[in-house]
Amino acid sequence: MAIEQIKMPQLGESVTEGTIEKWLIKPGDHVNKYDALAEVNTDKVTAEVPSSFTGIIKELVANEGDTLAVGEIICTIETEGAASEEIVEVKEAAPEEPTAETVKPAEVQKHATPVEREKGAKARYSPAVLKISQEHGIDLSLVTGTGNEGRITRKDLLKIVESGEIPVAKVEQEAASTPSPTVTSSAATPKPAHTNVPVAVGDIEIPITGIRKAIAANMLRSKHEAPHAWTMIEVDVTSMVQYRDSIKNEFKQKEGFNVTYFAFFVKAVSQALKEFPMMNSMWAGDKIIQKKDINISIAVATEDALYVPVIKNADEKTIKGIGREVNELAAKVRSGKLKSDEMQGGTFTVNNTGSFGSIQSMGIINYPQAAILQVESIVKRPVIMDGGMIAARDMVNLCLSLDHRVLDGLVAGRFLARVKEILENITKENTSVY
Repeated sequence: MAIEQIKMPQLGESVTEGTIEKWLIKPGDHVNKYDALAEVNTDKVTAEVPSSFTGIIKELVANEGDTLAVGEIICTIETEGAASEEIVEVKEAAPEEPTAETVKPAEVQKHATPVEREKGAKARYSPAVLKISQEHGIDLSLVTGTGNEGRITRKDLLKIVESGEIPVAKVEQEAASTPSPTVTSSAATPKPAHTNVPVAVGDIEIPITGIRKAIAANMLRSKHEAPHAWTMIEVDVTSMVQYRDSIKNEFKQKEGFNVTYFAFFVKAVSQALKEFPMMNSMWAGDKIIQKKDINISIAVATEDALYVPVIKNADEKTIKGIGREVNELAAKVRSGKLKSDEMQGGTFTVNNTGSFGSIQSMGIINYPQAAILQVESIVKRPVIMDGGMIAARDMVNLCLSLDHRVLDGLVAGRFLARVKEILENITKENTSVY
């Protein structure tokens, strides 16, 4: 028998960590290969982690609510095969200890001791370790790790934070010190992990779920890294509304689902993206990636979370095809059946904020995309037409947030003007939903 490790998988593009929302097994359970072990939340998806082996669950290394970097161990499983890498290292380091056949995972952890890194060796830190060190002002060069080859782990830093003894750089300590031995350095005080909010009688405390933490982290990253610019254009969609209203009953009877205004907007945006491919780009640090495929992310809300499924190759689909996919993806979100691959690969986001009655809003870009378009409510308003006559028209505001590192006002303005042109020319005579 051998002990194998199950590690946090990468559940999406640019995903660096995941949160254990719920364990579906417990130590002692027998599992088959591909059986679900845990539900994991990331900033993009909630998914089940499958077992890579058949065997007996030995230890749950991570607790529910823990956030681990991709590649970190979440649990161990006893299975047939060669001894795991971790057990081999324990045997070599301490041959007088029990062998791999008899030692338990818990005993391996108990015998783990800090290992000093060789001087001059290049330190490698996981995203979770870097995040915790930055939040609490921990100088990682002063931390001795207990991980493999002296690597600093997330648990090492959490123990330091709990102890309150935060190691800071020597130069920082000297700069903050005074002749008096009783004065402590304010520079060594860690940043508070939580905001102190007064709680009065009758207030309700709502625990933060894993998916809500993931959403918050992704939104914060987008606002911190991407310099947001914003612009808005108003569009006369009277002809489009008349066309859709004239076919909606027949369409529902024939196809079994509603043809919505939103499908027309997504189709118009995907068409304009083909003509202005720079809008379909992403920032990649030292370069900009202009994406070939046009994959439209759409926002679907539940009572406690926001999911962003993707319509792949939207420019190749008809209005009917887009409408069907929007309907199916929304149903999967609300029934909890959305798969991780259905939330990956988005290149541009279209958000139907008008469904809530909004007429103007400023969206946060869906990182690492370069723009998000908010489609607001269609409202009848008096409009001065050519010739000076006033008429009641169906008007909608399109609000665009863009990453100013990737996009400038010129291309964004031309893109919006093209979307407006497409929408204002949708009529029964020149447009087909099929």
